Amino acid sequence: MGVDTATSLAGRWLSQGDFLLTPLDGEFDFVVGNPPYVRPELIPAPLLAEYRIRYQTMYDRADIYIPFIERSLTALSAGGNLGFICADRWIKNRYGGPLRSLVAERFHLKVYVDMVDTPAFHSDVIAYPAITIISREGVGATRIAHRPSIDRATLTTLAGLLSAPALPKDAGPVRELARVTNGAEPWLLESSDQMALIRRLESAFPLLEEAGCNVGIGVATGADKAFIGNFESLDVEHDRKLPLVTTKDIMTGEVQWRGQGVINPFAESAGLVDLGEYPRLRRYLEARRDVIAGRHCAKKAPANWYRTIDRITPALAVRPKLLIPDIKGESHIVFEGGELYPSHNLYYVTSDDWDLRALQAVLLSAVSRLFVATYSTKIRGGFLRFQAQYLRRIRIPRWADVPEPLRRELAEAAIMRDVQACNRAVFRLYGLSHEERSALGGNGE
Repeated sequence: MGVDTATSLAGRWLSQGDFLLTPLDGEFDFVVGNPPYVRPELIPAPLLAEYRIRYQTMYDRADIYIPFIERSLTALSAGGNLGFICADRWIKNRYGGPLRSLVAERFHLKVYVDMVDTPAFHSDVIAYPAITIISREGVGATRIAHRPSIDRATLTTLAGLLSAPALPKDAGPVRELARVTNGAEPWLLESSDQMALIRRLESAFPLLEEAGCNVGIGVATGADKAFIGNFESLDVEHDRKLPLVTTKDIMTGEVQWRGQGVINPFAESAGLVDLGEYPRLRRYLEARRDVIAGRHCAKKAPANWYRTIDRITPALAVRPKLLIPDIKGESHIVFEGGELYPSHNLYYVTSDDWDLRALQAVLLSAVSRLFVATYSTKIRGGFLRFQAQYLRRIRIPRWADVPEPLRRELAEAAIMRDVQACNRAVFRLYGLSHEERSALGGNGE
């Protein structure tokens, strides 16, 4: 092949441009790729606006790989296949909802290969990808594989099983699940017996917040070095600071306060306090004005330059609560008796109905971990995100329906921090069968 011929062919076969804006002629039998990752705040505003107009899946804080998937799917011919390796966050989080709806309504999720803790790339990544194959055909079962070894023999076997006309009975690492897609709902891709348990509990019990438990997150300041310091050394009026609890204070499973505090610039009624009435607070803030006023939230509202990003409500500090760090391998639920204000890296649960010690046992149990593991995206090391959106997915009975002896058993197990005792009590609380307990790794007691 001559140079001229090669150049001519390359000019016809290859197209350079913005994939989300460039016209595409015809339909495609195959679309294969690893789409780019660009957060919306890094996209120029006019371009972002155009993407949002063109793509229904460019929703909330969707990364740019989301409309890449949408465009690729809509470009498929009948029976065509899309094969992407990309971040798995969209299969469960908020911004992936419209794309999950699109797949559920018009496409077939044929294959899903979970690559968590699998070295798919030469460099380390925090959020792991997944290999997803979606076809333009009727809905059917999904073939699923988890964390394959990256070697020729394993991948050759895996490819054969994933593409076989019928999955053999002994399919080793590959299994099939029906009805993985369900409108905008997160995709549940774990074992079928665990999914059956999740579905039963979801049909039988109310959501955590419906049962009278409130989930929140601690205060984000936007400038921790300015707003947070040693409580005793913070040179402001006493009612302008609160003792602060952080993840380091609860590492042992009990609160061991290290003496941190946070500045509170908010008035009890509404808005910010008048700095003229608080001379020590004023001096403290003015000495750090460059850092505090340089935050994005301060630039948007210069008159309120000294506010923290989140409003601080002192009543939360004196309220008993359960504290939960965001990223953990196992449930780490710590009781705090009502003396400290949670920092931004802690989620908290309060309740006027449930006894918090009994609730602590439920949240420490394998049942709650299953809910979080099912709905949470995983990150490097197999860690889970114990975020509010996933905690709110947990189902629990109403407190009024919990018998008195079981209430005591739950509370005592939590106080002892005996996870196995928590599991035994919680399994009875939910009325789990022997098979359901086995699905959670329980011994059926």
